[in-house]
Amino acid sequence: VTKGDVLDALASKVGAAPVAAASAPVASGPRDERVRMTRLRKRIAERLKQAQNTAAILTTFNEVDMSAAMAFRTQYNDAFEKKHGVKLGFMSIFVKACIAALKELPAVNGEIDGDDIIYKNYYDIGVAVGTEQGLVVPVLRDADALGFADIEKKIAELGKRARDGKLALEDLQGGTFTISNGGVYGSLLSTPILNTPQSGILGMHKIQKRPMVISDKAGDRIEIRPMMYLALSYDHRIIDGREAVTFLVKVKDLIEDPRRLLFDI
Repeated sequence: VTKGDVLDALASKVGAAPVAAASAPVASGPRDERVRMTRLRKRIAERLKQAQNTAAILTTFNEVDMSAAMAFRTQYNDAFEKKHGVKLGFMSIFVKACIAALKELPAVNGEIDGDDIIYKNYYDIGVAVGTEQGLVVPVLRDADALGFADIEKKIAELGKRARDGKLALEDLQGGTFTISNGGVYGSLLSTPILNTPQSGILGMHKIQKRPMVISDKAGDRIEIRPMMYLALSYDHRIIDGREAVTFLVKVKDLIEDPRRLLFDI
């Protein structure tokens, strides 16, 4: 007596149609695949775990109205691209805003070395770039001395070299602060992890239209605005909550009125 005979007999007793015997699934290939980590992926994993094990990482959040920055870019992009051969993006605006905030709050640009705190009087800004091999963070050297066009050109150059696998070791070393833009992949909110030994990293996210309450002399009203969540992860051993929040508010204020960056106010 087969399994099929038993199933047919049971089906006939309840007036159901004969049931075919179940067949075992046919494996189309191995269920697991073991691949050795690349040296870059292994190094990234080591540094991320080092950051978790060493720093007291906290994250504070805010949201920024991107209306003014978008209008700023729309107004000047054609002339900017015609003169400099590169588009005016949001990253140069954020780099400039972060540098202005770092100058006011030097702890965010510092690091801990043993029992000492090192305050950096220069601004080497790391810009996270996603590649097929993993996330890398090439550094804009002395970014405070660069104009908007120089920043955009350098970011484009470093990004291309990163994707082509042509970055040198010195391109990745010595940053004082990092900016990561998860919004290019559609991320709405995240908690970026520190790029040790740095003490701060800013996370940018997707621009999404939302209804916002606008208050002015005319009163309160609701408008649809392009909003972005910002996240600042920081090492609480060196940066207090007040400093972290003040830093993020400073960045928010400058992005919401980017003309202030041109006049350093």
